[in-house]
Amino acid sequence: MASPLRDRTVVITGAARGLGAALAHELARRGAHLALLGYEGPELDALASSLPTVALAVEVDITDNSGLDDAAAEVRGHLGRPSAVVANAGIAEGGPFATSDPISWRRVIDVNLTGSAHTARAFLPDLTATAGYFLQIASLASIGATPMLSAYCASKAGVEAFAHALQAEVAHEGVAVGIAYPAWADTDMIREADGFAALHELRARMPPGVRNIHPVDAVAARLARAVERRSTAVYVPAWLRLVQPLRWALPPVIVRLARHDLPRWDAGRPLSATGRLGAGGRADRAATAPDDGRTG
Repeated sequence: MASPLRDRTVVITGAARGLGAALAHELARRGAHLALLGYEGPELDALASSLPTVALAVEVDITDNSGLDDAAAEVRGHLGRPSAVVANAGIAEGGPFATSDPISWRRVIDVNLTGSAHTARAFLPDLTATAGYFLQIASLASIGATPMLSAYCASKAGVEAFAHALQAEVAHEGVAVGIAYPAWADTDMIREADGFAALHELRARMPPGVRNIHPVDAVAARLARAVERRSTAVYVPAWLRLVQPLRWALPPVIVRLARHDLPRWDAGRPLSATGRLGAGGRADRAATAPDDGRTG
């Protein structure tokens, strides 16, 4: 059967690589027209040219309000008003909060939380006109915060709360809002994080099933179905929804584990910042270097 997304325009932020690129391929197979937003212009152009459908690459910083407004106008002019927007763009940095760089810590919040809100603000007029769908990519970190990822966890808890608030505000206008809770996907960000002893131990000590790294194409397929169905919530793996009623019990369990094991997680070496993880994190670092007074 034909997908309800066929010939509809879908916007994806953070589309240059990883989960965003995999989702673009999934949605293109369903016949959607794609607007691919992100930092990395050449990678976005290459992805757009590889898709079996109409695709537009738009280089933009999602923390830039005016830039996103211009991007929305460009999408509207070339592809028409979008029927769905996926706020996928995100970065991460690991390490102890006490010794974290305040500028880098804030940047994670700005991209993941403020950037998602800016994305919604720029495209809400279109989604209102099309009675469309906004999918916020949250995380397992939205459900249970963990040590060594304070900015990432705070930002993902924030986008969950933001999406719930937005959901209630726009329901009467026919706009649906969904939240995605993917666990570990096989992206370069996760692979690089797993190379740090503390972050590897953090994942490895999670319960069986939760700690597994899932193929990015499988995660993207679940998200694509959520966009088709305008799902209120989507969990990857699906059974993760069973954790929601028990999330109040997670903090004391995590504290107990960390108190006992955290000093050994880096094999006796001082715990230190990872820097922004993955190629996407490095691209963000390079793009913002003039703003924070550093070189890329």
